[in-house]
This record gives sequence, C-alpha cells and structure tokens, in this order.
Amino acid sequence: MELSGLPLVTGPDLVAARTQMGLSLGWHIIVACLGVGMPAITLLAEWRGHRTGDVRYRLLARRWAKAMGVLFAVGAVSGTILSFEMGLLWPGLMGVYGEVIGLPFSLEGIAFFIEAIFLGIYLYSWDRLPPVPHLLSGVPIVLAGVASAFFVVTANAWMQQPTGFDTRNGRIIAVAPWAAMFNPATPPQTTHMILAAFMVAGFAMASVYAVAMLRGRRDAYHRLGLLLPLTVAAIVTPVQIGVGDWAARFVAENQPVKLAAMEGVFETQRGAPLHVGGIAIDGQLRYALKIPRGLSLLAHGDPDAVIVGLNQTPKADWPPINIVHLAFQAMVAMGFALLLLAVWLAVSWLRRREPPSSPWFLRAVAVSGLAAVIALEAGWIVTEVGRQPWIVYGVLRTSQAVNPAPGLVWGFVLVTLVYLVLTVATVYVLRRLARDQPVPIAPQEPDVTGFKVT
Repeated sequence: MELSGLPLVTGPDLVAARTQMGLSLGWHIIVACLGVGMPAITLLAEWRGHRTGDVRYRLLARRWAKAMGVLFAVGAVSGTILSFEMGLLWPGLMGVYGEVIGLPFSLEGIAFFIEAIFLGIYLYSWDRLPPVPHLLSGVPIVLAGVASAFFVVTANAWMQQPTGFDTRNGRIIAVAPWAAMFNPATPPQTTHMILAAFMVAGFAMASVYAVAMLRGRRDAYHRLGLLLPLTVAAIVTPVQIGVGDWAARFVAENQPVKLAAMEGVFETQRGAPLHVGGIAIDGQLRYALKIPRGLSLLAHGDPDAVIVGLNQTPKADWPPINIVHLAFQAMVAMGFALLLLAVWLAVSWLRRREPPSSPWFLRAVAVSGLAAVIALEAGWIVTEVGRQPWIVYGVLRTSQAVNPAPGLVWGFVLVTLVYLVLTVATVYVLRRLARDQPVPIAPQEPDVTGFKVT
C-alpha cells in the first residue's frame, strides 16, 4: 500500500527537518503533560480545602493555578510552532493526507479554546466567585485538557496504523475521518499518553516540594504540597505499567519490526528471550542480560511464540536500532523505579498511616520528576523513531513527506534558538512565582497531616 510519486529527500535537510520536529515535540510534550495533569491535581487540592477547611490546601491550589497559567501560555506558543511545522516541514504528509487526519486537529483546536476560556475564568475569579462555582469553573479545564491530548494522540496513532481511506491511481479516495481517528492504535496509545501526563505532573510537582523539604522547609504546607501530587502519581503508576504491557502487545501484533528494534531481535526465533540492557553491534545485541523465553511470553502470552526478527525486513526499512532499544530500556527502567517509589509510599501508609520518614524517601521523590520526564521522552522516542523510515506506517516514507525546498537546516537553527529562549523564560518566571509568594504565606499551624519527617 506504499504511496509513490512523491520526491525523495535525503541528506542534511531531511536530518534537520526530523531533528527540528523531534525537538519541538520533545519540548512541547512536557508542557502539554503538565497542562493535562496539573489542573486535576489543583482542583483536588481546592476541593480538599473546601471539604476539610484546611487553608493550606487552598493556598496550594492558588499557587499551582498561577503556574498553570504560565505553562498554558508557553504551551500555546510551542503548540503554534508545531502546527506551522506540520505544514512547512511535511507538505507530503499534510498535502496528501490532510483530509484524512484533519478532524482530530480541528477538534483539538476547539478543546484548546474551551480550556483557554475557562482557565481565564478560573484564574480571574478566585476572589470573585463563591467557592463551589469557582471549583466547578475548573472542571472544563480538566476535561478540555484531557480531550485535547486525546485528539492529538489519535492523529499520531493513525500514523502508526493508517485506516479510514482507500487509494486509487495514487489518489486518496473514500475518506472516513471518524474511522481514521478511531484507528486500532488509538485505545492503547491515547490511554498510555494521558496516564503518562498525570504521572509527569504528579511526580514533577511533588519533586519541587521534596527539594524544599530537603532544604529544611518541613512545615505542614510543604508536606501537603508533596503528598497530594505524589499520591496521584503513585496511584497512576501501576495502572500505567499495565497499559504499557497492553501497548507493547499491540506493537508485537501490528508493528513487529518496531518490537524487534525495541528488543534487539535480529533473527526470527521461537521462545525468544527478554533482553535487559545491551547494545547492537555488527548485527547482534551484545552485553544484554537474557531472560529465557521472556519476550515471547510477554508479547504473545506464550513462552514458545515466534518473535519476528529484523532479518525478515529489508535493511532499508529498519528503524535506528540502538536509539529505539536504549530508549525502550530507559523507559522501562524509569517506569519500574517509579513503581518502587509508589510501593514504598503505599507500604508505609498502610503500616503507619504516614509516608516514609527516611531522608532517602525525600531524595527519591526529588528525582522522581526528572525520572518521569525521562520515561516520557524515551517512550515518545520509541513510538516515533521506532516507526521510521515511515511517517505513515507502511504507506508514506518520511523522505517522501519532507519539504524538498533547500535550507531547512537554517530553520532548525532558528527554532532551536526560540526553544532556548522559551526554556529560559519559563524557568525564570516559574522561579519568580515561587520566590515572590503570589499567595499568602501558609500559617504556622499545628501539624495535622501525620507526616513526620526526620
């Protein structure tokens, strides 16, 4: 079903276009995940404040809401850059398949505007609406943020499993936009991405308060600021690992070349081992710990199942093996490290009704935000680089979709400078929000949380 007739672009311009798109997506996805997860955690804090009467929850919610406003603004900028890049860098994709995948992008735009409107209401009306209406004004932010992520990821899922159209004489016919949007990859991929957003937001928010507590700020306000988002992330983590297994099984059934790259399987074999670590050298995966029959069991539920190796595919259709394999290993490692942190919290809470008191727990939480981001980026690399050399799997090559005009390298340089400025500005503003205390200082009340840290 491969589409022909489009010019092939190779060399520095193709590399620059791919790198620029990778930079833009990798930057935006972090801000987008915070935009999906933070509103729900913020509303949870506000709701807890109303229900318990504890002013510290409301102070946390107010501070987090201001950070949400900043992140939404920079996310709008990076999202706008991405929308231009889709047309400017990849006219072979949008020009040919725009009518197939245009629907989710349109719906995402509607969700974005709903989120923007209600975020403005939520931020402006803190002291102007009664508590319950103000809390309810934040609900559309959560729903629109999740919907926005869902719609965008359905478009990417379609690129993994293209459906909803037919071709005749090199032309697209019989377009079914809803079938394209709800393609076979949509359920596992959207679920995996939305849960990842809550993990990133929860661990990142908790890590900020863990660092503050390691520096001596161990009042109840900071302890609640750590515990609330950490609890959300800890609850989501085991669910996410289960969904990750679902997504991996989907890849095994529908993208065997990607699975072979993920695991470094070069030869087709029955009862394939699961590889831990390793690096591909000269057509072999070296220095890996092998778990006998583990891959066949995990991928197909049968320890004797056949795993298709890269040798069954022309080498021109292989993805970059080491990039995909090492990214997959990093994602799995970070995911299970975060699961251990969640188990540590759960065991302590079930035994003593309080989180662990060890300073090592705070250190682990302090790095959990970075670990969650690494897992997120590594997973996205597996998804996108593992699909190469196809931009639309099995249908359109990346080299056919890229803009054939010369000079794309300079566009990459310019966009890199833009993201450098955005990063510096975002970090500066968020640090000012933390230092300038945009909400009243939390009162020094008795410790009623039961969170005793030594």
